[in-house]
Amino acid sequence: MKKIAAVFASASLMALAACGEKPANETANASNAVVENVVENAANAADNAANAANVAANAANVAENASNAM
Repeated sequence: MKKIAAVFASASLMALAACGEKPANETANASNAVVENVVENAANAADNAANAANVAANAANVAENASNAM
């Protein structure tokens, strides 16, 4: 969903640049910002997945420790 929004945002900005309503440099900068946000969001999602895996591993360790304590 975010990728689609980024594509539409970039297309809209390029359309404005073509019509002369926005300078090309500003449009390029805005498009770059959208791409950077998409990349940053993907990196954050990967971090979140890694954190979730760590939480699961920690829970498994807690369960194993509890089992060993009995």
